Amino acid sequence: MKILSPRAKSNRPAENALFAQMHSYQQLLWSRWQALAPRDQLALSLLMVFLLLFVGGYGGYSIHQAAQSSKADYQQQVADYFWLRAQAANIDNSALNTANTDSMVALPPASRVSTLLNDSGINDAQVIATNDTVQLSFNHNSQAVVSAALSELQQQGLQLTQLTMQQDLITKQIAVQAAVAF
Repeated sequence: MKILSPRAKSNRPAENALFAQMHSYQQLLWSRWQALAPRDQLALSLLMVFLLLFVGGYGGYSIHQAAQSSKADYQQQVADYFWLRAQAANIDNSALNTANTDSMVALPPASRVSTLLNDSGINDAQVIATNDTVQLSFNHNSQAVVSAALSELQQQGLQLTQLTMQQDLITKQIAVQAAVAF
């Protein structure tokens, strides 16, 4: 019991000193407030209320706008995805595959992948051929276009051996790095 007593007392002076210092600042502020003329007190009170309402209102408004923008972006991406899924029944895969296969067989692997990506709506993709794989890297802001491009690669008989996708939270760009085997 004697061991616990000094520890409890040792924390209290630090707490009391902090409390006393804060109390002295409050007293100083209150005494200066009381020294002001009534019209100055009223003017400062109105100014403080205005600033609190302005800062609180603008802060709430800006948070609300950011949330609405994020929600709209998400809903647009979901709508794009479901629209593409709905269009899948309208595509005649046998005619498309026959036409693409005949023209694509003669191309080198890197050119073939680059052409497939361009046809899917991915521009400026970096495509590099290595041994028996093709390394590809691109950025796009639509999840639906990225999914369609990767699906098209697989439908053409190419196998994804590595796939990394990351989305930038600010720009909403999806960065894709993949390796495709032939």
